[in-house]
Amino acid sequence: MVIRGALIGVSANIRLEGHEIAGVVIQVGHQVKKFKEGDKAGLGCIVSSCQTCSSCNKGLENYCPELINTYTIFSTAKTITYGGFSDIIVVDERFVVRFPDNLPLSGGAPLLCAGITVYSPLKLFGLGEIGKHVGVVGLGGVGHVAVKFAKAFGAKVTVISTSKSKEREAIEKLGADLFVLSHDTEQMQTMSGTMDGIIDTVSPAHSILPLINLLSPHGKLVMLGASGIKPIDLPLLHLILGGKSIAGSLSGGLKETQDMIDFAAEHNITADVEVIPMDYVNVAMDRLAKGDIRYRFVIDVGNSLCT
Repeated sequence: MVIRGALIGVSANIRLEGHEIAGVVIQVGHQVKKFKEGDKAGLGCIVSSCQTCSSCNKGLENYCPELINTYTIFSTAKTITYGGFSDIIVVDERFVVRFPDNLPLSGGAPLLCAGITVYSPLKLFGLGEIGKHVGVVGLGGVGHVAVKFAKAFGAKVTVISTSKSKEREAIEKLGADLFVLSHDTEQMQTMSGTMDGIIDTVSPAHSILPLINLLSPHGKLVMLGASGIKPIDLPLLHLILGGKSIAGSLSGGLKETQDMIDFAAEHNITADVEVIPMDYVNVAMDRLAKGDIRYRFVIDVGNSLCT
């Protein structure tokens, strides 16, 4: 099937541009069953998988050993994929999600990575439930969406950040219940042992012991940031004494991504975006490096190439 008029999200954390694609279906093959011309549709991080392994059979295509990413990264495929930097893209319908009519393409496109990246662990680890207390570390492109989804699930949300300047925005604009400065020992001590789970969206290496101390017994710290290169200290005693756990999570499978998009449309969840033309990309990248964006750039590729 062919999608045209694409808008693509630009990620600030590890610069995976072109992997959150939203547009309108303009053509379908004779075997396509889920889509028709004129449908709004989206393509996230995954453009292909083996479709036969245990992960694929469980709807966990994101963990397939033969995964092919939309933007050719972390992939062993011989074929190079280029992401969404064109006015059309041809893709297998299995890897495409349907956009409800009330979900805008611009605000919905970043959900195809950022949205599923937080939605999946909230569901998997039982944090997307009424009455749970969820901490969100980092208020960036992924973190601000985490706040929105956790609140929509009915959780109490505390934003944990190094930037005092983000407090008002976290509470008044995004709806967080509380805000904690991670370098304020008194504030962190006050919140000790209160959180059922923490979604850590920060990529640079940082200490996790202060976060573990915020967890209640059997609390879960879920790592989403890809700090990777530099190992972190793992304070096992603090985990053992509270029966706490640390987990990682990588985006989500296709069925879960569709569920996320439907949930977002039902609860009016979109990413906060700034839509830009293609010829603004270099400026946008400079602004990303300076943190000058709240919270996602979305490139209007279709209109850029048509003008």
